[in-house]
Amino acid sequence: MDVLPLDSARPALRWRSESAAPAPRRVLEGDDALRAADAYRLACEGTAVLWRGDYQGARQLLTALARRVDRGPRRNRKAPTVAARDPYDAFHRHRQEQGRRARVLGMLLVPVDPGYVVPLRRAPDVRAACAEAYGPPQADGDAPFAVSLRELLGVIGAHEWRRRGVPVPALGGDRVHPHYGVFSPVRGEYVDLVARAPLPADRAVAHDIGTGTGVLAAVLARRGVARVVGTDQDPRALACARDNAERLGLAERIDVVEADLFPPGRAPLVVCNPPWLPAKPTSAVERAVYDPGSRMLRGFLAGLPHALAPGGEGWLILSDLAERLGLRTREELLDLIDAAGLTVVDRLDARPTHPRAADPDDPLHAARSAEITSLWRLAPSR
Repeated sequence: MDVLPLDSARPALRWRSESAAPAPRRVLEGDDALRAADAYRLACEGTAVLWRGDYQGARQLLTALARRVDRGPRRNRKAPTVAARDPYDAFHRHRQEQGRRARVLGMLLVPVDPGYVVPLRRAPDVRAACAEAYGPPQADGDAPFAVSLRELLGVIGAHEWRRRGVPVPALGGDRVHPHYGVFSPVRGEYVDLVARAPLPADRAVAHDIGTGTGVLAAVLARRGVARVVGTDQDPRALACARDNAERLGLAERIDVVEADLFPPGRAPLVVCNPPWLPAKPTSAVERAVYDPGSRMLRGFLAGLPHALAPGGEGWLILSDLAERLGLRTREELLDLIDAAGLTVVDRLDARPTHPRAADPDDPLHAARSAEITSLWRLAPSR
C-alpha cells in the first residue's frame, strides 16, 4: 500500500482503496472548522482532507461536497444538448461526470486504527463491516490506514445489505445475501426470466456461468434441476454464492467452482448473465455491469457449443441497453451468435421495473425507459 504524504507530525498512514484509486499526492488534516467551500476547492485541486473532527461532521461535509459537485449538471439538465440527442455521447458524458464526482468526493478521508476502529468522535462500530470487505484484521497487519469516507460508507452499506438480504420473488420471497463487491440482484426482471423459461427435458445438471451471488443457480435448483454448477473468478463471488446456497438449503445441489467461464464437462443447460455494457469498470462491483470489449459475452457464445450436452440449450440473459446507447448493435450480437455456430430457438423479453427507468432526470432516461431484457434460448445450429 502507498503511504499518504501527510503534512503533520503524526505517524504516516497507509492508503487503502478497493477501487484501486491512486493515493492523493497531497493530504491536509481538517476538522469541524473546515468550510465546505474550502474543502471543495482543495478536492478540485487534488488535495485530500484527512478528517480529525467529529464523524457526523465528516458525513455532513461529504453531503455538502456532493451538492457542489452536482450543482452545475443539475442546473443545466433541462437544456437541450448534443448529449441529450445522442445516447452514445450521453453515456460517455455521464461516465465522465461519474468519474469526476468519484474523484472529488474521494478526497475526504478518515483514519482507521488497527482492529478496524475509526478514532473519531461519534464514529460507528465498523469492525464487522470492514472485516467482511477487507478480511480479518490480522490479515491487514497492525499499521493504521486511511480510506475515503465515501468508500467506508459503501462498506457499511454493503454490510447492511448482507445482513438483511434481498428478497427474491422467484425464490418465493426467500432472501439472497450479497457480499461486498458482489452485484446485488435488485433488478428482478432477469431473475424472473430464468424462473419462467421452459426447462429442457434433461434436468440432471445445469451450469451457471458467472454466478455472482448464486441467485440464478438457486432458481434453477428450486425449479427441479438436480445439480447446478456455478462458476466465477472473483473470490468474493465464490464465497457469496456458497454462503447463499447454504442459507437457502441448497448446498448439496449447488457446487460453486472457480473457473474462467465454463467448468469441466458438458450440461444440457448452460446459463449466463454477462455484464450488459461493453465498457471499462472502475470498481469491483462494476465488473458485473461493464464488460470491456464484450469479453465475457464473446467467450460465452464461442464456447457454448462445446459446453452443451447433445440436444442441450444455452440461455443468454442480456439487456438491449448497450444497443440503445450505441455501444453495440443488434446485428453485432446476432453475428456473434451465428459465428459461434448457434441458432436462436426462442427469446423471452421483460421490461425493467427499477426506479431509474421511470426517472426523467436520469441522464440516460431515454435509453433506460425503452430498455428490454431478454433471455435468448440458443442451441447449436450444426
